[in-house]
Amino acid sequence: MEFPISWTERLTAQLGAEAEQLLTAMEDEAVTSVRLNPAKGADLTFFEKVPWHPNGYYLEERPVFTLDPMFHAGAYYVQEASSMFLREALVQSANLTAPLTVLDLCAAPGGKSTLLLSELSADSLLLANEIVPARVPALRHNLTKWGFPNYMISNHHPEDLSALEVFFDVIVVDAPCSGEGLFRKDSRAIGEWSPEHAFQCAVRQQNIMESAIPLLKPGGVLIYSTCTFNPDENEKNVAQWLEKYPLELIPLKVPESWGIKSGRYGYHFYPHRLKGEGFFLASLRNTETGHIRHKAKQINGLTKLNKSLVPTVQKWISKANDLVLFRKGNDDLVGIPENLMEQTSIIANALKKRSVGIKLGALKGGKLVPSHELSQSLVLSDDVAKMELPLEDALLFLKKEEFKVPPGSSTGWNLITYKGLGLGWVKNLQNRVNNYLPNEFRIKMDLPK
Repeated sequence: MEFPISWTERLTAQLGAEAEQLLTAMEDEAVTSVRLNPAKGADLTFFEKVPWHPNGYYLEERPVFTLDPMFHAGAYYVQEASSMFLREALVQSANLTAPLTVLDLCAAPGGKSTLLLSELSADSLLLANEIVPARVPALRHNLTKWGFPNYMISNHHPEDLSALEVFFDVIVVDAPCSGEGLFRKDSRAIGEWSPEHAFQCAVRQQNIMESAIPLLKPGGVLIYSTCTFNPDENEKNVAQWLEKYPLELIPLKVPESWGIKSGRYGYHFYPHRLKGEGFFLASLRNTETGHIRHKAKQINGLTKLNKSLVPTVQKWISKANDLVLFRKGNDDLVGIPENLMEQTSIIANALKKRSVGIKLGALKGGKLVPSHELSQSLVLSDDVAKMELPLEDALLFLKKEEFKVPPGSSTGWNLITYKGLGLGWVKNLQNRVNNYLPNEFRIKMDLPK
């Protein structure tokens, strides 16, 4: 692998004798790691645990994830091991048993958002924001698969969130960066790198944080991370924010055996020291005092579902989930967890480009046509009719091709499951089965013979 000369020169000046070890490690193949969904479970052959995450595992080799229905069911997320350290930073910096309002500011494709949902209490609300519109569908798909109901998605530039000043208990900024830590994983990052590009990234990160910091509550936690080794994007940025804003570093206890290098302004992940890619993280606390009271209002565009129709919808929802049901437009139905109504309404009225609640489906002729989102949600009732499929037929369903219907299957709506996890809906008619998997989620590659 051929690296830019100016990059290797800077790295040598930065790391000294360790630079050669790092460059050698960057020639090795990147390891594959996954993080399990604690609410769903998975059936994978694991090679080794990721030390800093209880549900993180390394795989001995990278499988074709597209051919695993458990991947489509949201049983696990394929996530780079170093970035899973976010959980450890959260555990040591915030009270995760408390109801928290959390912002993932640069959220797509959803690795850190799904991690956050797995760790937050059911009384907490996550706003997963993505700046780039083209990246929002991937974020939405991954959060849908993960199944948790306590999130919203928005598509705004950081400065657009100013109406939510002093609102969030935790803010995660996994900032766009020069990508030096991913060189061995993504060769395109090498071609895009230049000193000028790295400088532009540092300026962009400063602009993002200038908008993010005022959104943090007094005593709130801000976790900043990048996938680069560049000190201009890491330590120098953090040092500047500590000087300019009422922030303090939160020291984290990191076992020496993990191989993470503690620096004055944060924590470094180097591929020659551990099994993972290049990564940097700093945990900061807002030392200001004061409070702003945000007032909840009725959510524009939503009307409460008529009481006479509530039983029709509630039979699809687990009794453990207390949702407030709304109509969106003429037919669409959404559910918002009752304990999150206030925070949801504040965010919904502050932002224009946002989703609200869980899309449950649409009312047609007084009956619910269930949504794909409901098929993978943890709010779905266990009492819905199901078709449990073996691997071959589950893949045919995901490819939207004809599969064998299990004997004795109920007519009408059925949840297609694989190893007990929902994949999507079919409607079983007397002479055919209609597949309601959205076309954008179907498998496009050829299946093995």
